[in-house]
Amino acid sequence: MQQSTHSSQSWSSSTPSATDSAAHLSGLQQTYTVIPRTRPNIPLLDAIDAPNDLKSLTTEQLIILADELRLFLLYSAGRSGGHFGANLGVVELTIALHYLLDTPLDQIVWDVGHQAYAHKVLTGRRDNLSSIRAKDGLTAFPERAESVYDTFGVGHSSTAISAGLGMSLALRYQGREQTVASVIGDGAMTGGMAFEAMNDAVQQNANLLVILNDNDMSISCSIGGFSRHLAMLWESGYQVDISESGAPVLRQRPIMQAFDRRKRHREQRDVPQLEDNLFKAIGFTYFGPFDGHNIPELLRVLSLAKQVHGPVLVHIYTTKGKGFAPAELDPVGYHAISKLPVDENASSINQPISTEPKAAPALKYSQVFGQFLCDKAVEDDKLLAITPAMEEGSGMIEFARQFPERFFDVAIAEQHAVTLAGGMATQGVKPVVAIYSTFLQRGYDQLIHDVALQDLDVMFAIDRAGLVGEDGATHAGVFDFAFLRCVPNMLIAAPKDENECYQLLNTCYEYKGSTAVRYPRGTGTGATIEQPAQNYKIGQAVVESVLGADNAPVKLALLAFGTMVATAQQAAEALLEVLTTDDNIKADNTVSATGCQVQVVNMRWVKPLDTSLIEQLLTQGVTHIATLEEHMIMGGAGSAVNEYLLNESLGFKRNRPEICNIGIADRFAAHGSQAEQLADCGLDVVGVLAQLQRLLA
Repeated sequence: MQQSTHSSQSWSSSTPSATDSAAHLSGLQQTYTVIPRTRPNIPLLDAIDAPNDLKSLTTEQLIILADELRLFLLYSAGRSGGHFGANLGVVELTIALHYLLDTPLDQIVWDVGHQAYAHKVLTGRRDNLSSIRAKDGLTAFPERAESVYDTFGVGHSSTAISAGLGMSLALRYQGREQTVASVIGDGAMTGGMAFEAMNDAVQQNANLLVILNDNDMSISCSIGGFSRHLAMLWESGYQVDISESGAPVLRQRPIMQAFDRRKRHREQRDVPQLEDNLFKAIGFTYFGPFDGHNIPELLRVLSLAKQVHGPVLVHIYTTKGKGFAPAELDPVGYHAISKLPVDENASSINQPISTEPKAAPALKYSQVFGQFLCDKAVEDDKLLAITPAMEEGSGMIEFARQFPERFFDVAIAEQHAVTLAGGMATQGVKPVVAIYSTFLQRGYDQLIHDVALQDLDVMFAIDRAGLVGEDGATHAGVFDFAFLRCVPNMLIAAPKDENECYQLLNTCYEYKGSTAVRYPRGTGTGATIEQPAQNYKIGQAVVESVLGADNAPVKLALLAFGTMVATAQQAAEALLEVLTTDDNIKADNTVSATGCQVQVVNMRWVKPLDTSLIEQLLTQGVTHIATLEEHMIMGGAGSAVNEYLLNESLGFKRNRPEICNIGIADRFAAHGSQAEQLADCGLDVVGVLAQLQRLLA
């Protein structure tokens, strides 16, 4: 890794030893137990408006700055919520990188990017940090349109080395000597794309600095052989240090931190005894592991490493949630937090005390899935469940506890998860792949080639479908109808509520073939789950309601998919209410309530469509058809209806009703709350009503 001609910061050879600096550091670093509600006093941080402002600080000031930055992150998280533990863990690394590199000429690529809040603060966005993830505020991840310091848009895992390598090769081609540093966590390193990029970086002999931020975590604890390999490097008691000339030097590793989650590998007695390390074997120049919270040591090591030619990997060890005691003890629970209540001291004096029993809170859809999984596993010992590192988010904790031998967390490896399920299915078991909609995009080739093409008996439980709120466009699940329904042998179900979700999971599980049940983030409507589990007829829709008279001259069929059924019902009722003051048929062709009938249809299935019901509606004289989905209009469920009407429907050829597809337009939805996103896309009741009025006009 060549030093950039723009990177003037280096580190003195008179730097104290790692042991001495660690001892000095321990006297300066603070640990907090409470998230502050008032803005802390942070004079050093308030003077940092751009990375260049770091250059004049002394080492001791940088250490104090790290404390101020960590305290400010705590305060901001309390105001806005959002990703938490990972950001606290990279404070020192972020300071060291921006101190040593000449950003934005030098490039920093953050893998996933949920740990980039400190980076945002140091690059001119400090005073806007409390707006993060809110509508019109800062994005939850680095985004090129937001700042020149955000070199690559991220959100999904394991991309940083590929992106950084692309930058390095393009710079080399143009004759520009700039440093490129890719920061990737040990969890993200389990993704195959990271290894593909490392393999190519060696082949290209690229000048690329990879920093492995090893905290033995992704969202939950890291797993698998790679995690054990990192544990071996740690357990050896040695580190590959870097000399002043940039050469690797084997030394005894100094004691770094009391908080060592890697001891769990030692307790499991599964630490392999290897003479070499994976990165060196691939062809990277490897240095580490080093203490990722020791600023003097980071400055020394990174200052030298960025001058070494070729692909270099610096391995640092950090603590997720560093500096906030509750997060250090529970890094899974503190992966992300909600914002604090507005007033913790709000008084309940003079407030009436209700004697009414509180209604049970509505279940999250992930909880419905988890309940189904456990229930079905009791009655069918062929059920096996797979997740790519989303045990908690997908609602599988209880299943993993009850059926550990039937639970497979494959780490951040979506392609592998899908093909693994295909392999299992060939042996007479029933694999269920629990995966977020946005992450299934990464396993698309495997879904087509390794599952559907062979018509294998695999069910996909697709969580976080539709708009997901504050995480924004990178995590929105708004493409799955389109990319799934064009695949032969696939069935696609879209439940309207919790009960229907449970029953459709059961229906698709019992079906022998490739199926997908698609459900959203968050809670449902509060529907009670009926027992015993039912088997719905595949491809059969349900008429939810008929509003208006059968002899109305204008008849609207509102075909709703998934959780938009409730919105469709409310919009239909609102439409008739709006029309009640109109005459039967006005001169401007608007329609009155007495002259309009609306049928709200719960389509329930995207593939196969209930074409029989559609023909029945046409026979009844439907004059207008509107489809409604929380999905892109292009290629979505509405497109499936259009294709049927234009290509196959005899009733449509006779009647030619007006058609309107209501969904998400051809753009990426900006982040905000789910309610704000729905409103922006015209998918709240007000927006749907307006589109129905235009259809009838």
